[in-house]
Amino acid sequence: MWNTNRGTCLRSKRELWGLFILLLYTAPLSCSSNFSHLIYKIKEGLSKGTLIGSIAADLNLGLSSDPSRSFNLEQKTSSQQYMTLNDTTGELFTSAVEIDRETLCAESHEGQGCAIFLDVLILPQQYFQLVKIKIIIEDVNDNRPHFPVDEIRVSVPENAPVNARFAVEQSAVDPDIGIHSVQTYWLVNDYGFFTLDVEENEGGELTPFLIITENLDRETQAEYVTDIIAEDGGTPPLLGTATLRIIITDVNDNCPKFTESQVNVTLYGNATKGMQLARLQAHDPDEGENALITYSFSERVTQESRNLFHLDTITGVLKLAGKIDNNTGKLYKLIVLANGPTCIPEVATVTVHVIRQLSGPPAVVPRYIAFEKDGVVSLSESEPPFSPIAFFTIKNTEPQLKIECFLETTGPFRLVPYERFKNEYLLETTEPLDYEQQQHYEMVVVVRNAHGLVVNTVVKVHVLDVNDNAPVFKQSFVEITVEENNPPNTFLVQLQATDADSESRGQVYYLLGADAPTIFGLDGSTGVLSVSTSLDREEKETYRFMVRAVDRGTPRRESIATVIITVRDRNDNSPRFINKDFTFFVPENFPGFGEIGVLTVTDADAGENGWVALSILNGSDIFVIDTGRGALRAKTPLDREQQGTYYVWIEAIDGGEPALSCITMVTVLLLDVNDNPPTVLFPQSNQSFMLVLPNTLPGTSITEVYAVDRDTGMNAVIAYSIIKRTDGEPGSFDIDPYTGNITLRKALNNRGLYSLWVKVRDHGQPELYSTVLVNLFVNETVSNETLIQSLLPRAVDINHGEDPPIKEGREGERVPNPCGELMMVLLALTVTCLGLFLTVVSLVTFICCKKRKTKKKRSEIEIPLKLNHEMVDKIPMEISNI
Repeated sequence: MWNTNRGTCLRSKRELWGLFILLLYTAPLSCSSNFSHLIYKIKEGLSKGTLIGSIAADLNLGLSSDPSRSFNLEQKTSSQQYMTLNDTTGELFTSAVEIDRETLCAESHEGQGCAIFLDVLILPQQYFQLVKIKIIIEDVNDNRPHFPVDEIRVSVPENAPVNARFAVEQSAVDPDIGIHSVQTYWLVNDYGFFTLDVEENEGGELTPFLIITENLDRETQAEYVTDIIAEDGGTPPLLGTATLRIIITDVNDNCPKFTESQVNVTLYGNATKGMQLARLQAHDPDEGENALITYSFSERVTQESRNLFHLDTITGVLKLAGKIDNNTGKLYKLIVLANGPTCIPEVATVTVHVIRQLSGPPAVVPRYIAFEKDGVVSLSESEPPFSPIAFFTIKNTEPQLKIECFLETTGPFRLVPYERFKNEYLLETTEPLDYEQQQHYEMVVVVRNAHGLVVNTVVKVHVLDVNDNAPVFKQSFVEITVEENNPPNTFLVQLQATDADSESRGQVYYLLGADAPTIFGLDGSTGVLSVSTSLDREEKETYRFMVRAVDRGTPRRESIATVIITVRDRNDNSPRFINKDFTFFVPENFPGFGEIGVLTVTDADAGENGWVALSILNGSDIFVIDTGRGALRAKTPLDREQQGTYYVWIEAIDGGEPALSCITMVTVLLLDVNDNPPTVLFPQSNQSFMLVLPNTLPGTSITEVYAVDRDTGMNAVIAYSIIKRTDGEPGSFDIDPYTGNITLRKALNNRGLYSLWVKVRDHGQPELYSTVLVNLFVNETVSNETLIQSLLPRAVDINHGEDPPIKEGREGERVPNPCGELMMVLLALTVTCLGLFLTVVSLVTFICCKKRKTKKKRSEIEIPLKLNHEMVDKIPMEISNI
């Protein structure tokens, strides 16, 4: 057998495994039969040192054996990195390597579960046992669902019927299992057209389906963008988000429409081949192939018209394809079709009027008034309206025949008969010309005689430019944002101004306005605006000044623009409290969450950089602070007697990145309120007494009432007074109202028990007080303490719930108590007079009760005497608290 020394030597791993191999060869039968199975369940993510189980306890193995058992993990498995085993106690703990179920069992399916298998050897040989341990790793909801892509696109045809379903293929995944995996999907915004449904396949995977709830129209809205949310079943649930882009695909649900269904064209007989007559335009709101439009002639268009006119099937351009007969005038009616896929053709009608030109037309002789060269008239745009251009004289006309002379143009011109002469026509302007709008005009002077012969004379007008336009800024207000603390000579913006005039009249250079600060510079040629210094938003946040754009014409013209430069804030200023520290005075018992004081803090920065949050660094269990107003509040009423001064450190942090902060100290001083009645420390009990010798001289200090008040100031100034007496001789004792010292006022003639009700009050508002009973036994000795105890007021008498009556009168005057006098008489009687004593007791008791009822009605103050009999002579006592 193994001895103790040999067992000690087997601590090293090499010797341990050698022993194990030896055991396998020497005792195969016993080793193969000594094994056990243990199963433990733990949650993933447990911290280091968490107890999984005790092998010794679970196998009912004692630890007090000799030699002691040792527990050893087999070294072959990689699962050992997650566990540590106490080789003495057999307790199995989690190690520093945190168990992540999703990493550990990444290749296992949900139904297979996740487990760690360990083999533990129990040695030495006489205890040898192989323990198979299975540790089941249970899932926790430590992973949120996530989509494989950030944006999911789903294409839906616009003619999709209501309740049509479209799978969202990129569904979310969650490494967790069971209820912790993805459970549902929902849309942030369904636009009133969509909803989500979830289907589960045979493998348990959930696929979201987009369901159409209303009819769609791509031409109204072609795309919808929302967020799709995947939610697991954890508590609380975790969410995953992706952008869902729903693209409405086009179907051919629209047909082409002509912008003009009737087109009129006038064509002269001398028109040249290839001349463009018109351009037909049709529009289809669909897209792609569904919006393709082709143009064609209707079958009703004759072959003659098809030979004479050409229609481009793609562009819709109608051109003259043949030669017009000069000697004939004719009307052509062309029906053009706009064809779209699966659509009924849209119809437009083109009417072509052909005007013939006959030989031997009238002669037109122009005489130019304005400057003319090579058939081109030059007019300055500064000419006023109705400026004459030329005279036109019509010749080769028969006097008896009527002549028509008119102008064909779209410009600001007119041709009018000259009143003084026949067949004379004046060409003039009708309004000022504008070079910037149009530089060239071409007009036709048409003369037609009675035979229908037509003569066309072309007149060209060239408009001369003058400097009538000032430069125009692209923006009249130029708003610029620049971050403060910028480097010197920072580029701000390039100003842009244009001048519609030509040549040097349209050349622009830039100048700063007189109100522009000197720190800004403007390049006159390029318009580049820059700042020469670093800007500080806290010094000045907005700069506003004028800039000028000047041309080089004569006279020079200019325009101005306003430049507004906003300096964007950087978090370069820490929050600052208006005071270095704050002191607030608050009465104690101030209501919970009442406003103690307001801390004003400023931050010169703006926006989030200037937003300040306040927090309490210490004392947050007592105080809270309102970030919005900076109001400091206490969670509960504060008691000055527990703590009179609080020092609270408040930190102010701004919202910048990185955040800046500052700290101030707030001193909260609690002001005393009268919330504590005096506490009587002596005498300690209403049932204690003191022996007073009968020969005590008047003026002698007998005892004192000592009380304290936890308040301060006048709230703690105590006054003592006797409010009721139950002694045999009225006025025998006085009490000092300031010290509570009780002195003998006059010589004592009667022996027995003297009881004084003493009121101890403070000077606060409202006044609070306590009462105490001072018992003085007048005799030479205390021969029978039991008798004295029987004479003392009983607890049941003290706790009857009524206050001792207070009699108005001189302070210190004794209030007679018939019951007390009776007690003193009874003590003086001898035992031999017991019969007479009983008779007298009955009579006096009846009289005493009647008098006491009468006094109760007259009493203004009753002091409750509520004493716990068990507390007598044990602790300092506060007898009454009002």
